[in-house]
Amino acid sequence: MTQSEDTGQDRIRTDIAHNARVWNYWLGGKDNYLIDRQVGDQVTGMYPSIGQVARADRAFLGRVVSLLAGEDGVRQFLDIGTGLPTVDNTHEVAQRIAPDSRVVYVDNDPIVLTHARALLTSTPEGRTEYIDADAHRPADILRAVEPTLDLSRPVAVMMLGILNFILDTDAATSIVHRIMDAVPSGSYLVLTHPTLELGGEGNAAAMAFWNENATPPITARTRTEFAGFLAGLDVLEPGIVSCARWRDGGATTVEVAQFGAVGRKR
Repeated sequence: MTQSEDTGQDRIRTDIAHNARVWNYWLGGKDNYLIDRQVGDQVTGMYPSIGQVARADRAFLGRVVSLLAGEDGVRQFLDIGTGLPTVDNTHEVAQRIAPDSRVVYVDNDPIVLTHARALLTSTPEGRTEYIDADAHRPADILRAVEPTLDLSRPVAVMMLGILNFILDTDAATSIVHRIMDAVPSGSYLVLTHPTLELGGEGNAAAMAFWNENATPPITARTRTEFAGFLAGLDVLEPGIVSCARWRDGGATTVEVAQFGAVGRKR
């Protein structure tokens, strides 16, 4: 197990809402505190579709991992910004389809660290690991993923709802490109990111409230900014869309204010 000896308990703040716990609350989980529920309810009052965003993001993950582990034969997944485990986590979806899949989760949230053991389950044929590391330091992540992942073979890099916490767009883009430069041809980049361009009425005010009352601070990005993360990759159809509508088979009419896209490295 690759993580710090610290259990993370001494870093957990219960007096301020934290994204991982609030997100868990919106998904119907129980790994949250009163302050998380209070802030979560306030955000929901300002932006009622936030629960739909959380569920759509999770469903997007399931569809993408199913596609990559199945049709595209990917056997390695690097999930950066893991969040708290709920249902159908990356390793569960991948190993259900391909039991030999190898998955590395990365997060530096102390409450996620305390739940790492819940993530560290695997089929006998595969492997699941957790790394306590900061997305701002991609070199550290790339060093730590080996030997669980073989970076000479294709890797699906999952960055769902994480780049919105890196407020400087140039810095966020540099992090993405640094990681994708380290993986070979045939690798994938999987992204979701909040935006104000998909009818997110109330979203701007809700984000402002969040940044005043919770941690870490968050930012929305435009389609052009989001596309910059995918520069140099072949973007799979249907391109950059609301994550709720990415290859959903026409099953939903909902368009949540969260971009989703998948790019393949040539």
